[in-house]
Amino acid sequence: MTTTTSPTRTLDFVLDPAHEAHEPPEASGRRRDHGRLLVSAGHSAPVDARFDALAAFLAPGDLVVVNTSATIAAAVDGRFPDGTGVVVHFSGELPGGVALVEVRRPHGTATAPLHLAADAPAAVALRGGGTARLLAPFADSQRLWIATFDLGTDVLTYLAAHGRPIRYRHVPHPWPIDVYQTVFADEPGSAEMPSASRPFTQELVTKLVTHGVRVAPIVLHTGVSSLEGGERPYPERYRVPRDTAAVINATRAYGGHVVAAGTTVVRALATVTDDHGVVHPGAGWTDVVVTSGTPMRAVDGLLTGWHEPESTHLWMLRAFADHDVLADAYATALDLGYHWHEFGDSHLILREPA
Repeated sequence: MTTTTSPTRTLDFVLDPAHEAHEPPEASGRRRDHGRLLVSAGHSAPVDARFDALAAFLAPGDLVVVNTSATIAAAVDGRFPDGTGVVVHFSGELPGGVALVEVRRPHGTATAPLHLAADAPAAVALRGGGTARLLAPFADSQRLWIATFDLGTDVLTYLAAHGRPIRYRHVPHPWPIDVYQTVFADEPGSAEMPSASRPFTQELVTKLVTHGVRVAPIVLHTGVSSLEGGERPYPERYRVPRDTAAVINATRAYGGHVVAAGTTVVRALATVTDDHGVVHPGAGWTDVVVTSGTPMRAVDGLLTGWHEPESTHLWMLRAFADHDVLADAYATALDLGYHWHEFGDSHLILREPA
């Protein structure tokens, strides 16, 4: 492990292709848990480490909370009535029996945004004989639509037969759905992988448990991640089990630290934590937006990937570290050649003790 500091202090940067992960580490013969891990602990200089050294930054009695949602094949080819080819990204179920979708245009080996007018064609013919009916734009978004489906079966069965994993231009080649699953995945529902947990392996989980660090599950089914700058996160379905709530409360009562593996875990736990910092079991849809002004009394640290400057995920990171700490971390990651996106490197943010 090496410690480094950077003279730059900014979160205003342009992500170039050299800092993007274009394929999973396994493609070059590396293990998932051999990716890089930058650790930001309070105002100490960021520490450059490897992901399988995670236990070195946690103590016996600490708890890591993970998302067990599994990734679905949420991208499906389709056509408008005039024959225009599109790709529909299923972004999850909404209350009331409707769904949220993004309609994109084919672009090279991937897709690009397609901003539809409010009077866009109401139906998209989908591969395999299904139909997506666009009802209305979602909130103030220019690209997300409330929709219903006529598939002849349930959505998950249809997507398993006719869909493929959502993929953006930074990943030039398609990969099978197994590549987009984490070691914890056991309940299908996420349009895109809860990628903060992707670097975990069974060997690393065993190492953590042997070190005295416990692991507890929640479920939050993620929607599409291609949010535009300033676009508010949308509702996502979650479940915090009773046993997980109990072990979080017990961990904090006995002086242990709770680390959320991913922004999805933070969002779920923020939804069920009361004003006294007590976590309760719960399930449903959450529209909670975590920012620097949101108390996160039940979570002491965040394990996450690297986010682009306009990403709303950076709002959440400010609930765990101030601007200078994050700016130092991001400048260091750029200087050291860390990689962004779902196959990229990791960032562990440990909140400075009160």
